[in-house]
Amino acid sequence: MGVSAIEGGDSNEVVRHALEHADALYNFACWLVRTPSDAEDLVQETYARALSAAHQFEPGSNLKAWLFRILRNTYLDGRRRSSSESVSLEADASLEPAPSVGDTTDEARFEQIRALVAEEVAEAVHALPEAWRTVILLDLEGLTETEVARVLGCAEGTVKSRLFRARAELRKRLAAYRP
Repeated sequence: MGVSAIEGGDSNEVVRHALEHADALYNFACWLVRTPSDAEDLVQETYARALSAAHQFEPGSNLKAWLFRILRNTYLDGRRRSSSESVSLEADASLEPAPSVGDTTDEARFEQIRALVAEEVAEAVHALPEAWRTVILLDLEGLTETEVARVLGCAEGTVKSRLFRARAELRKRLAAYRP
């Protein structure tokens, strides 16, 4: 069945194929909310909304982009509702187990460096303005500029501009890691 069934407007096939994008949606949600439990809730709400709107999926369009748009809109709706709510605690990367002090193997040293660089990259991405961060994350998920524009509901030129600025800012913030 597959793609042709989706193109034929089969809601059950839309739902089945939507599950193939769970990891990508979760990763994007983690960048938006920064706590695993909030990300899981966001993805769950996204799937609930996608299920109820499966009949609205346009045959022939990109399912992944459609799901990302639902996720983003769900996130924005949640932010609007909880704008006066207290700030949730962010996940603390320092809670992850680190290699023991006595462990001096190359693998342990590499893992320490990898964790440090990953933390720096995450901080640099989170420091971006939300519009830039969203564009760069959707780009990293493999969406085209046209698909990102559709997800965000803006012009493709706006996406290109934000992507250019986000990349430039990340290059600047992470210059210490360039050879």
